[in-house]
Amino acid sequence: MPGITVGVDGSAQSQRALEWAIKEAGLRSAPLTVLAVHQVAGNHWSGNPEVYPADAPETEKMRQAAQVAVQKSVDAAGAPGPASVTVRAVSGIAAQELVNASKDADLVVVGSRGGGAFARLMLGSVSHQVVNLAACPVVVIPADR
Repeated sequence: MPGITVGVDGSAQSQRALEWAIKEAGLRSAPLTVLAVHQVAGNHWSGNPEVYPADAPETEKMRQAAQVAVQKSVDAAGAPGPASVTVRAVSGIAAQELVNASKDADLVVVGSRGGGAFARLMLGSVSHQVVNLAACPVVVIPADR
């Protein structure tokens, strides 16, 4: 979906990213897509997410929590607001889902966990992967210091 896509996971960092994305979408009169990902394990051989029917309730809980957070943040941000707001939730691997979403977005916004260079080297953060693989510009909102 064209416009701004923001990834949320319920953390304080993703809340800051959401708030920034709402303000930016309002300034640009752009649609906002909020993407919540129920993180699942990846297949060891293919790297593809292992999604099962039992994941559906957790994905729905993520969507509902994201919907509540979005409503509170949109109300707090005031005018101007985004042209429209869509909340989506999927089961998958967060970085892969955000990179896929970037193919249809004008801008992707993610929060940073602030793990530092060593943590990114060892773990590969979502924001680091999205910055390197996204098909559109990416804004990383830094952790509160």
